[in-house]
Amino acid sequence: MWLRYCCLPAYILLAWFLPTELVDGNVRHVNIGFLLSKEDYHGYVNEVLNELNDRSQLLPSNTKLNATFQVLSWNPIESALSVCQTLVPTQVYAVVVSHSRNMSSTSPASISYTCGFYRIPVIGISTREHVFSDKHIHMSFLRTVPPYSHQALVWADLLRYFGWTRVVLITSDDQDGRAIYKTFHGLEDDLDGSNGFMIERSLIYKPGGENITNLFTTISEVQSRVFLLYASESDAVQVYAEAAKHNLTTDGNVWFVTEDALTGKALQQAPEGIISVHLNGSDERSHVTDAIHVIAKALKSFFEENTTAPPKTCQNSGHFWSSGPSFYRKLIGTKVEGETGYLSFNMQGDRATPSYVIYNSKRNITTGVTEHVKVGEWDSLTQLKVDTAHLVWPGGRMGRKPEGVSSSSKLQITTIETHPFVFVEPLDSEGKCSQTISAVECHKHNATGEWSKMCCKGFCIDLLVKLASNLNFSYEVHLVEDGLYGSLEITNNNTKKTWNGMVGELITGKANMIVAPLTINNERAQFIDFSVPFKYQGLTILVKKKDHGSSFASFFQPFETALWLLIGLAVHIVALILYVLDRFSPFGRFKSSQSSDDQDALTLSSAMWFSWGVLLNSGMGEGTPRSLSARVLGMVWAGFAMIMVASYTANLAAFLVLDRPEASITGINDPRLRNPSESFKYATVTGSSVEQYFKRQVELSTMYRFMENYNYGTVDEAIEALSANSYSSQLDAFIWDSAVLDYVASNNCNLVTVGELFGRCGFGLGFQKGSPWTEKISLEVLSFHESGVMEALDGEWISNKHCKLSDNQPATLGLSNMAGVFILVAGGIVMGVPLIFVEIFYKHHMETKEKQMQLARMAAQRWRGTVQRRRTIRQTLLNKAQQVRENQKSNMRTWPLPAKTKDEESRESDIATISQTHQSVIDPTQSNSDLPLLHSRGSCCHRNHLTGQAEVLEHTV
Repeated sequence: MWLRYCCLPAYILLAWFLPTELVDGNVRHVNIGFLLSKEDYHGYVNEVLNELNDRSQLLPSNTKLNATFQVLSWNPIESALSVCQTLVPTQVYAVVVSHSRNMSSTSPASISYTCGFYRIPVIGISTREHVFSDKHIHMSFLRTVPPYSHQALVWADLLRYFGWTRVVLITSDDQDGRAIYKTFHGLEDDLDGSNGFMIERSLIYKPGGENITNLFTTISEVQSRVFLLYASESDAVQVYAEAAKHNLTTDGNVWFVTEDALTGKALQQAPEGIISVHLNGSDERSHVTDAIHVIAKALKSFFEENTTAPPKTCQNSGHFWSSGPSFYRKLIGTKVEGETGYLSFNMQGDRATPSYVIYNSKRNITTGVTEHVKVGEWDSLTQLKVDTAHLVWPGGRMGRKPEGVSSSSKLQITTIETHPFVFVEPLDSEGKCSQTISAVECHKHNATGEWSKMCCKGFCIDLLVKLASNLNFSYEVHLVEDGLYGSLEITNNNTKKTWNGMVGELITGKANMIVAPLTINNERAQFIDFSVPFKYQGLTILVKKKDHGSSFASFFQPFETALWLLIGLAVHIVALILYVLDRFSPFGRFKSSQSSDDQDALTLSSAMWFSWGVLLNSGMGEGTPRSLSARVLGMVWAGFAMIMVASYTANLAAFLVLDRPEASITGINDPRLRNPSESFKYATVTGSSVEQYFKRQVELSTMYRFMENYNYGTVDEAIEALSANSYSSQLDAFIWDSAVLDYVASNNCNLVTVGELFGRCGFGLGFQKGSPWTEKISLEVLSFHESGVMEALDGEWISNKHCKLSDNQPATLGLSNMAGVFILVAGGIVMGVPLIFVEIFYKHHMETKEKQMQLARMAAQRWRGTVQRRRTIRQTLLNKAQQVRENQKSNMRTWPLPAKTKDEESRESDIATISQTHQSVIDPTQSNSDLPLLHSRGSCCHRNHLTGQAEVLEHTV
């Protein structure tokens, strides 16, 4: 060793006079400095350089690499002097430096300061402190290893893999501890989706174990039991001891630690089930090889430019290598596939593509010693691979992963006033909630900034009481401070978005559970957990009714006035034509010889009755058409009547059965919503899921931008504005959850919901990510659905209707709808009553006339009978007289008759005259009805005269 130091001045002198780029057959010699932890690496470095020099295709043309080697001193001053005395005089292009694990990083830091001053790049192969990433201090430093803070990326992927979302971060209060906290906190903000997580509590201790004994005094206030530990080997031993005292290394807990926290003594004292992250490829020789290859590849592109030679002395403090920054940029832009894997650098000069090995601490059953066993690996390209089958968790558990949370029996509940789910009322006179209702005490943040006691009741409160009773947990309810449901907003002029409302309270730990009509959507599900929906619903629109009323002639609405007039005209025309056809047809009832009664004939009135009867489907009780022509017309008229009646019935259903108060819009696709204007204002609630729905729907972006100017803070404010009569404060439509608006419309008959449901979703209970209550309460909610509990709550709080719910259900017909029909019936009654008197008078007149005719017919009949009898008698007498005359003639032929006297001749002449006169008066062929009544007196005279004559004749005979 003394020989080397005594010969050092000569070596420096020789290097001073020898130029870096020796022209030996046009060969450029490039020197590289090496400050490594062991002398043994000198020969290995020469072997790597000789191999590269032999493979000329890896180097610039006519270039040869030489090594200037020096063992790194633990003293930073000596290390800085060695740079100026040994490396700089040889005009090194770059310096490769490493240090052992038990050596301080101050020596590499002094080398980086010295070389950085002259702009000579330094490649670290074992230095992982975060400070070397600061380019303001280490401007020419790059390294083939990542900083310690890079392990936070592996932690994040482990949390993603196992699904834990709330963690406790334990770090030392030094630069690297703060760096890993900052890196992990940045990942917490950037992660999204169901893999998001948050730091529930950050525990910081002083390096050296000063305050580690008090580290876990407040751990009982934290729900998470997933611990992330960054500590040195000695500090990790104390942390494990304190954690064991608080039962934090038993079953149900999870520990992720960095590399130093599971090596040496820390490994021996570590509890079983610890998971640690170790850098893969930590062999110093491999990193030396990769560093040389990076330099060789960078030189190839570097020498293509106009370059200057590196400095060869530290004497001139104002002189630095002008081409040094350019060469440094070439180095960090170089990418190689080396022995430690794929090697590339970021802008800070840190390795951008490291790989890690995942180790698990296990107790050796034979020796009883804790060992770390490989259970996975992580690569920046292939990401995480874990062998969960052989993974051991704290407490010796294998198989199913721990829950990683502490199940507290008392939950902080946050809610919001929204009828009918949550009603808020003041306490009674005794300072308690009324016993007549199922209400619980809740706290409300008042205007003075204090919390005041109130009474909460409603659908969600009843649900909470039943869940607490069945799952045996206690609770404390408070109303959300800002009165919002929860959305991502930029606050306090900060570019970072944070959650407000109930979701924000849940994420920040102010509440453990949300019991409210909280809509389940993707944005919220990325940061909190939801139970299964306790109610399914959608979005609808609430507007004010515009009741146009129903006129008395509502039943005339299905047809236009012109059509009614044509139908009335057609009835009478068809009746007239039916009468004409049946009257003049040879087969009609008028011409039919088979008809013996003229009353069966189709008169004009019968035809009119038939026409109306067919149209009104009332049946025909009188004469019907008999001729073929009239019957054909009757069938056509019946078809016409069927079509008209069916059309009227269908339109009547549309006008009356579905008749509703007129709404100003028809639904979400109404042009007044799609093309907004100041004449029709509509809105929703600020910071709600409904607002987020319109925000993320591209086709509804116009509506969203319009509503931003009119949105309200609460549902009650919006409904009050909608119901207001003042034009200046009027809201024309309010868009919100259908369950809430149906309840409002059922209790306020001046409001009505319109259109079909859209944006269907469900209401769920909210929990912190990874909460053990999520699964328990979800199963209980499912059992409530199956057992009918949810249906009972819905009937008690939501379905209690006082008005018609919406316009998609049939309306019940009322008197206003059918008043015209009743008026028509009343008109028929008014017309029918006078007609009955007319009919009675007419009937009385006809009966009187009929009696007179009957008396006349009876008298004529009696007279005809008497005449007939006497005629018979006369005929008999005449026959006898004729016989007598014949007998006398026969006798006279025998005996001469005496001559007639004048009196006898006169009497025979009178009898002949009377006989002729009587035959002309009485004609047996004529009907009795044809005898004039006015001749009755004369007939009597004739009868008396004839009787006298007959007596004379009889006497004569």
